[in-house]
Amino acid sequence: MKKTILFLLLHLSISMSFAQVKMPVLSPTQTIKQDIGVGFIELKYARPSARDRKVFGNVVPYNTLWRTGANAATLIKFSDKVTINDKVLDTGSYAVYTIPGKENWEIIFNKGVSNWGTDGYKETEDVLRITVPVHTLKKAVETFTIGFENMKPSACDIHFTWEKTDVSFSVTMDVKEKLKAQIETALNGDKKPYYQAAQFYNEYETDLPKALMFVDKAIEANSTAYWMMLYKAKIQEKMGDLNGALITSQQSMEAAKKADNPDYIKSNTDFQKGLKDKMK
Repeated sequence: MKKTILFLLLHLSISMSFAQVKMPVLSPTQTIKQDIGVGFIELKYARPSARDRKVFGNVVPYNTLWRTGANAATLIKFSDKVTINDKVLDTGSYAVYTIPGKENWEIIFNKGVSNWGTDGYKETEDVLRITVPVHTLKKAVETFTIGFENMKPSACDIHFTWEKTDVSFSVTMDVKEKLKAQIETALNGDKKPYYQAAQFYNEYETDLPKALMFVDKAIEANSTAYWMMLYKAKIQEKMGDLNGALITSQQSMEAAKKADNPDYIKSNTDFQKGLKDKMK
């Protein structure tokens, strides 16, 4: 009896030791997070490789629902409300399914975030569908890749690439109201964000007089800030005050020289050349 118990314990110990071994997988999982606007986008997906196989039309059939990767359903999370191409999608997490075609793909955002692949998929849980064209790459991509490209302050493109296929869609995060609320609150505090306020009213509200007022206040608080001076010059140029923009840029140039900043020296040189061409 004791020998039997000892044998069972030994067998259990060996089994447990094998269970703790983590083997490499053919389609490793990747989690990527991209800051955008005042929030982020997070992606989690498994990355299969072609391994000398024809992918689309074979490993991944055309006109059939695909998990957009391997293993569990591909997941995407938006910290804020976004616009996908021209359609609005609320903040939250979604499973990303696709229906690949030879010329176009359907991209589907679905509530089934706990699904294993396409198991459990329900069309009634779709929250957004878009159709995007297929682009052919010159060089084949061995491993399925999802990436962020064409980054802008509050927008980017998300690309799916594999084999010689590339499809993409744009994501824009609406940050205007959130930024405005943050700036208005901060302007009532002790440390007033004049420079950020100038950027907001210039780039998001297009209220140039207000932007000019705030950048002037920012420069008053930091008289050697050559980057703020150049920013002011660009606002003046937008307002049609080319002479004022030239004078401000010259001030920025002198401050940049004192700070030994070659990048801003060149930026002011190029900016002044453009101004002088307009003034001819």
